[in-house]
Amino acid sequence: MVSLFLLSTTILGIRGPETRPEYILPDITQLVVATYLVSIFALIILKATSRFNRALTYLQIIWDLGFVTLLLLLTGGIGSPYSFLYLLSIISASILLSRKEALYTAGLCSILYGALMDLHYYGKLTSFGLSSVAAQQFQPGAFFFIISVTIFGFFLTAFLTGYLADKLRASETALLKQTIDFEEMERLNSAIVSNLNSGLLTITPEGRIRAFNRYAEQLTGVSQADAYDRPLTEILPGFGPFIGRIGNIAREEMVHRRGAGEEMTLGFKSVTFTDKDGIPIGVIIDFQDLTQLIRMKAELARADRLAAIGELSARIAHEIRNPLAAISGSVQLIANGGNIDAGDRRLMDIIVRETERLNKLIRDFLDYARPTQPSKARANLGMLVAEIRELMEADRRFEGVKIRNDVPQDLAVNVDSDKFRQVLWNLLVNAVEAIADDGMICITAEEVEHCYEFQGAGAVLITISDTGSGMDEEELKRVFEPFHTTKTGGTGLGLATVYRVIEAHGGKIRVSSVKGKGTEFTIVLPK
Repeated sequence: MVSLFLLSTTILGIRGPETRPEYILPDITQLVVATYLVSIFALIILKATSRFNRALTYLQIIWDLGFVTLLLLLTGGIGSPYSFLYLLSIISASILLSRKEALYTAGLCSILYGALMDLHYYGKLTSFGLSSVAAQQFQPGAFFFIISVTIFGFFLTAFLTGYLADKLRASETALLKQTIDFEEMERLNSAIVSNLNSGLLTITPEGRIRAFNRYAEQLTGVSQADAYDRPLTEILPGFGPFIGRIGNIAREEMVHRRGAGEEMTLGFKSVTFTDKDGIPIGVIIDFQDLTQLIRMKAELARADRLAAIGELSARIAHEIRNPLAAISGSVQLIANGGNIDAGDRRLMDIIVRETERLNKLIRDFLDYARPTQPSKARANLGMLVAEIRELMEADRRFEGVKIRNDVPQDLAVNVDSDKFRQVLWNLLVNAVEAIADDGMICITAEEVEHCYEFQGAGAVLITISDTGSGMDEEELKRVFEPFHTTKTGGTGLGLATVYRVIEAHGGKIRVSSVKGKGTEFTIVLPK
């Protein structure tokens, strides 16, 4: 810093007394060049390594002090205009080091300056072209006053600049700490918001989106960049009925339909956030997908209801079975006797046939009410479906109905083959009975890597869809209940048994239907 100033003043021709220009100018020039070489050398060292920062700072300050002292010696001593450059060295020490080093530098400046003035006054510097005549023009008191005021200025500068530099360093340290704390807090908040297992978004008082976390992106299929500054109801139309009171909602639910048409139930709550003056500046909305939870609750309620019905019905069925067998046996004994006319024998045949039908119904129900644990083994799903398809093509009920098998031939599942044949048979019979005339039944299957029924684990999805009459919402709610049927002569145990068998395999079964358009059953088995 000092050398740069000196070079510019030298270029401008400010060189002090012109008594010996042919002697002074080359010395100053050489000194400036040497100073720049030292500064460049220090800069190179600092760029290469930070190990010698403090040592190089001491070297630079000491060099500047020597530089200023020589400059005063070459430009007139007491008459030189450059004595103020000592202040620049003191300021450098306070900024680069500390207040203590600034005071040390001020003391060193005082020693150098005082010694130079005394030597000049007493004629000890005549070999440098400094005559004592110029110094002795001052009275001793005035000469001492000049030196004292200059030294006082050195120490005053050291104290003030050291104080200001300490304050600056303290402010920089506090600012750096606050910056680090703020960055850490920002990273922490960002990590928490990004990894929440729920959607989090903020909106302005005008209802425009600002923050939009990763869960919200996955749920809506819209990125943060695309959602930014768009109206909330444009991204999540289900919020429309609540937008007028969105500020503080303890708990509400809404229906959201994703792009492909999948309907989801979202639960949400919201709270208004304010600025430092308490003025509302937006709303924070936290929401979750409750679809699976609601479905699980419905399945648990259905399972509890079926368990209670099954237990009670099994007890009743067991009690009915014994007297039913007695009735059937008694009637058969009477029928085998003589002297029975044709009308009575026909009535007895009806009794035997109906008791057998009731016995079969009770046996089927007991199989449903008391399911056995499936004996699982690896089975080729494509072959199972192909076998059942061949059997059904020979059944008169399937005339006019086309069965399409789109199951991959190499797809294997871990099931009890006999029980799973029963499941497929019941579902296909249910499908064909829903088709009035000609129609189609389609069977498909695929492996998926992530399935929400199994918390993201892999699964096999088997879908049986038909073009039959379909079901309404009320029928869908009761579709797996035992003895619930809409068919003439139906027992209502087919789909209930399907549900139990799939449940025993550790799987799930979904059903969707549109009245007049058809029904689709989806079996979800662990991979």
